Amino acid sequence: MDSFIIRGGRPLRGTVRINGAKNACLPLMAAALLTDQPVTLRGVPALSDVRSMERLLATLGCELSAQGTTRTLRGTDDSKNTADYDLMRTMRAGICTLGPLVAARGTATVSMPGGCAIGDRPVDLHLRGLRALGAEISLDAGYITATAPADNGGRLRGGHVFLGGPNGSTALGTANVMSAAALATGTTVIECAACEPEIEDVGRLLIAMGAKITGLGSPRVTIEGVDALGGATHDVIPDRIEAGTYVMAAAITGGDVVLENFPTVTLGAALDRLNEVGVTVRPEGANAAPGGFIPGMTDTVRVHAARRFNPVQVVTQPHPGFPTDLQAQMMALLTVADGNAIITEKIFPDRFLHVAELLRMGADITRVGPSAMITGVRELVGAPVMCSDLRASAGLVIAGLAAKGTTTLNRVYHLDRGYEKMEVTLQALGADIERVKEN
Repeated sequence: MDSFIIRGGRPLRGTVRINGAKNACLPLMAAALLTDQPVTLRGVPALSDVRSMERLLATLGCELSAQGTTRTLRGTDDSKNTADYDLMRTMRAGICTLGPLVAARGTATVSMPGGCAIGDRPVDLHLRGLRALGAEISLDAGYITATAPADNGGRLRGGHVFLGGPNGSTALGTANVMSAAALATGTTVIECAACEPEIEDVGRLLIAMGAKITGLGSPRVTIEGVDALGGATHDVIPDRIEAGTYVMAAAITGGDVVLENFPTVTLGAALDRLNEVGVTVRPEGANAAPGGFIPGMTDTVRVHAARRFNPVQVVTQPHPGFPTDLQAQMMALLTVADGNAIITEKIFPDRFLHVAELLRMGADITRVGPSAMITGVRELVGAPVMCSDLRASAGLVIAGLAAKGTTTLNRVYHLDRGYEKMEVTLQALGADIERVKEN
């Protein structure tokens, strides 16, 4: 396993182009199971989760061709319908193959998924949604088996599906049910559907493949089932979480960074909180033309930060609220703010494994239930810390970039799941960071 060695205190300067969204790519790739025609995705990042999904789809009868950031997937063997534990344990998004498999092939057996240790993330909403479409569900030895009803010609039936849970809607569950409903007979209405931009992106691909879907981006999505779906070519949206991460990295170092392919329109809540902290994200080039800036999906922006940060209150919520995937990064930024800040986690209340590591670096944080109170300190101090999950790791990188001295980040394989060669990107911006093999 690898580690990062970070010698903090260097302002970041330069330009970064934001990659395609990890959280869109994985369910987009799974949608290729819905057809025997080629599905081409452009802007696919080089991530370990993407490679895991490629291997999983290969075991499910999909052929893959790759050229740069373009991937073409084509289902060539519809007799394969089992997603094994060895591949599923490395990423949660493997569950997205369940809906497409049962919709297109009549049956699917999928291992319970793995992924980051950020708290309880049950798949019951996925199963509830598929049951509402007529699927028969059974659980055995850690595997989920779903079968389409025999009395409907082996096809799912349209139905009314409610996907709300105790912490809001489910993004991957919405992608799963929406994909399955595209090939069901009749009409499906999903209530409390996830509104995340990545799920909208999945819907746009399905429409390009011939699906009939309305209401994308709203809590009610309607799908009229069709008999078959075809191939399509689709551009993956930029990664809003990667974008937000680099904004905060630039800000905490007092840097001057330009971000290209920046999805401003998807980051309203995060940019609002950052503005209150004292971090502004301003349009550049053509975006800065007179007449007012209209937030888009592929903007060019420049990050500017005040000398001292203001404390704020942050509450994570389903989109369009503040993203839970930026909570750890925001916490790192607030450790050096003037005064007391509060972060409340309403999506995954146990998502605070990074707190103990930030304390090792001199942060002053008190955890109370689903909230953390952060009292800003004058400076962070480098220390050996442990990566526990993908986004917590990004938060620790941000802290390390600002800390006095040297920070050693262990188990950075978590970062490789969601950030493409992060150390190379940061080196290009002037950071003193290197990847080394763990002893």
